[in-house]
Amino acid sequence: MKRNLFISLRLTLVMLVLLAVIYPLIIAAAGYFTSNKGNGKQVIVNGKVVGYELIGQRFTDDKYFQGRPSAVDYHADGSAGSNKGPSNPDYLKTVSERIDSFIVHNKTIERKDIPAELVTASGSGLDPHISPSSAFVQVPRIASVRNLSEEKLKQLIQAHTEHGLLSPEKINVLQLNIALDDLK
Repeated sequence: MKRNLFISLRLTLVMLVLLAVIYPLIIAAAGYFTSNKGNGKQVIVNGKVVGYELIGQRFTDDKYFQGRPSAVDYHADGSAGSNKGPSNPDYLKTVSERIDSFIVHNKTIERKDIPAELVTASGSGLDPHISPSSAFVQVPRIASVRNLSEEKLKQLIQAHTEHGLLSPEKINVLQLNIALDDLK
């Protein structure tokens, strides 16, 4: 029995060193040799970092397109979903509040026309993309606030729609909002 105990302890120590020290060092080294030294793909506008390409962020001003809600308040160090099922009363209350808030800011939209992704958080809580339908539903609000034609905004959305070979169409919200600010 002592022999098995010592074998178990040695195996535990070997795995601890391997998985808690060596593996993280290998991953950190691999990240260091990428183009941004493992810091993600930064989005720079006028010499200033305004966000990261693959991490969602909050846009609360009515003049911007809004992305998916985040269960982790867009903190990349704590990527997670809410882990609440669709019948959980707290989850239903949160989604209902998001729907009510969306309607307050988008007065021309009816409840049934709100895409689910605009009121439910993604699994990671950091999704930077929305579907074209989620962008189009926000066009009347943004056109009104910015005094732009809806047609011009629809063209902007179409120009920023990414067409994947095996994935649905999507739009990076940060890139779309940067292009929106560049409109004259």
